[in-house]
Amino acid sequence: MIEPLRVLIVEDSETDAKLIARELRREHDLIHVELVDDAAGMSRALEAGPWDAIVCDWSMPRFSATAALDLLKASGHDIPFIIVSGVIGEERAVEAMRAGARDYVLKDRLSRLTPAVEREIRERAAREARRAAEWALFESQARFRALIEGNSDAVALVSADGVLGYFSPAVRRILGHEPAALTGTNALDLVHVDDRARVGGALEGLARAPTKSVTLQARAHHRDQTLRWLELTAESRLEDPAIGAVVLNFRDVTDRHQAELSLRQTEEQLRQVQKMDAVGRLAGGIAHDFNNLLSVILGYSTMLADDLSATDPRRADLEEITAAGERATELTGQLLAFSRRQILQPRVVDLGAVVVGMERMLRRIVEENVELTTLLAPRLGKVRVDPGQIEQVIMNLVVNARDAMPHGGTLTIKTANVDLTAADAANLLGVPPGPHVLLSVVDTGTGIDAATQARIFEPFFTTKAKGKGTGLGLATVFGIVQQSGGSIWLTSEPGRGAAFKIYFPEIGLLDAADEPPVVPPAAQRGSRGTETILLVEDDEHVRSLARTILRRHGYHVLEADDGADARLICERHTGPIHLLLTDVMMPRIGGRELSEQLARLRPDMKVLLMSGYTDDDQTLLSDVNEANIAFFQKPIKPEALIDMVRSVLNGTR
Repeated sequence: MIEPLRVLIVEDSETDAKLIARELRREHDLIHVELVDDAAGMSRALEAGPWDAIVCDWSMPRFSATAALDLLKASGHDIPFIIVSGVIGEERAVEAMRAGARDYVLKDRLSRLTPAVEREIRERAAREARRAAEWALFESQARFRALIEGNSDAVALVSADGVLGYFSPAVRRILGHEPAALTGTNALDLVHVDDRARVGGALEGLARAPTKSVTLQARAHHRDQTLRWLELTAESRLEDPAIGAVVLNFRDVTDRHQAELSLRQTEEQLRQVQKMDAVGRLAGGIAHDFNNLLSVILGYSTMLADDLSATDPRRADLEEITAAGERATELTGQLLAFSRRQILQPRVVDLGAVVVGMERMLRRIVEENVELTTLLAPRLGKVRVDPGQIEQVIMNLVVNARDAMPHGGTLTIKTANVDLTAADAANLLGVPPGPHVLLSVVDTGTGIDAATQARIFEPFFTTKAKGKGTGLGLATVFGIVQQSGGSIWLTSEPGRGAAFKIYFPEIGLLDAADEPPVVPPAAQRGSRGTETILLVEDDEHVRSLARTILRRHGYHVLEADDGADARLICERHTGPIHLLLTDVMMPRIGGRELSEQLARLRPDMKVLLMSGYTDDDQTLLSDVNEANIAFFQKPIKPEALIDMVRSVLNGTR
């Protein structure tokens, strides 16, 4: 049974509390919220618990966020505390964070609330897991000391030349050997070959400087042929006539070593995720600016070319400009894919069928000396993804694998049903346990070293020669997979090929059955119109271009550079306004919010949103994907814009 998300809302305004609850329910169907507005109510709620998160107003007549934080600290609970306020300033925000708040969200930016709550819940889970691991390690060490009754270490006496003179009975438990069987053998024979020089050097050093001691870790062979990590402490007692040997104390620290290794790997994965997110935001912002510039370049060059005769020599120059702009558009598209800001059209898909449909084309792409093999599960689970984007993922991975096998090899594309356990999911950071569909692309090429793996999904990072690649292929793959709800993992070693494994959550049969059929929009090529269009765009050059395109095709255009002007036009214009064409990302009020406001003034006015960058607006992405609202992806190309406008006005889009 799935437990609902439990959120305690500390708020004196019932209206604001309802807005907060509604925002949380956008992403969570199962959610329980409780509203309190004073210290007594919060104390009762904390005692009743448990709570996954607390969302608190900054300032209330009878209570405050700082007082609520003090109450939470006194309770001893580790509950993510997020402040929601319309008035909090930077200094008070810093003060709140120092007092224990995990984040703060402005009331006019409530779209940040759900991601903030989800992030803090994940971080609390990570803290609890770390504390549990630390406590388990502590208990393990405590039990270890209790079992060996005072002298927790195995003890050995080693001569200056490394011969074992004595082993305590604890060696039987640690390494599986009988103490008597080891007497007279060389201590280094038990040590892993890669660690022998280091351990032998330490023993030789003690023989030369008998007053010193040394502590180190090394691997040793157990009698059952497994390797154990031992923590060794060696102290020279060669000059003590009663001992005349190096006293070697050691304990088995294999579990601790593995826990530390796992913790380091998890921390590195978290750092990598945070780095990729930061780079993705930068890439998305760059794509947004470039799409506006490319709109102007492509729009005017196309219109100028249309005004010239086919024999005019200047037409060829304009076509070169247009071609360069198209290539730049492809790059911005890849940046949007990496930064997870593109509009997808997800469908219920059989990944095996996608591979089969591409197989003939893939065989033409790989070299003749590369053997392409497909291993497709016969009853593969279904996933909800954009088929075109998944084809791009497969294509990019196959091209990458081909380039890694210049002298030939084997390329294997595999699909499989996998049911990830909690342990599997913990190793694959960010992947939930449960049924998944695996798509893997494995090659026998040159392999990838650790330094390259750490940067391989970054945009513009490439190991290929200049002119052989943009460094966006794998970045695009990463972005598409992440935006599609999947996760991608790479395993590789130099000289041993590479395996890219992609996990997509499997969808249930009922979800697949509810999938609506795809209805392609009707073509509107060459369409003209006489309708009135309200154009809202804050970039002057892009607005001028769109106005020119629309007027050339017969439309009457009203224009505004922000939401306030657009509202005034709607109030004052006496005639009908058939279509609102607005940019999504604008100062003060975005296109989505503007369309909702203007719908109250002109309910019959249709809406077409346009943008080169969605800025994590998950509501917009959801609406577009469900075909509830029309969206035009920048850069603006005259024919494409006119076709879309006509389709929206005709009701075919």
